[in-house]
Amino acid sequence: MDYSDASLKNILQQTKTIAVVGVSMNPVRPSYFVARYLNLKGFKVLPVNPMHTGETLFGEVVHETLSDIDLPVDMVDIFRRSEAVPQIVDEALAALPDLKTIWMQIGVSHEAAAQKAQTRGITVIQNRCPKIEHQRLFGELRMGGFSTGMISSRLT
Repeated sequence: MDYSDASLKNILQQTKTIAVVGVSMNPVRPSYFVARYLNLKGFKVLPVNPMHTGETLFGEVVHETLSDIDLPVDMVDIFRRSEAVPQIVDEALAALPDLKTIWMQIGVSHEAAAQKAQTRGITVIQNRCPKIEHQRLFGELRMGGFSTGMISSRLT
């Protein structure tokens, strides 16, 4: 799965609203800090996690499912195991008419589900992280994958 920098950058520039499926309320979990980063970068992040339905995360109410979202969604970011992807893709295709991208996190892929979405005109990214790609493509990724500007300025 090779994606050009230009296509990834275009997706991130065109995306405004991201539904994050499987987001955690725990700030040390990758799904939490990826969603938080995206929110801080100006994306509207709509959390989806049935275990936290009705709670608030990043100023948004946590949805039980994608079908519960009544706003236009540009991207679905999947933080679930690969075997859960087909059901999520099916729900996204049925419930989100404005959907442009399905993004599967690092370690998450499902070729049949990806093909199904692509057949419907949806761009699919597999086994990548939008936070890492955003940092890399917009000049924020530094040593060890972290933006070290704050750290280095405190050391000098």
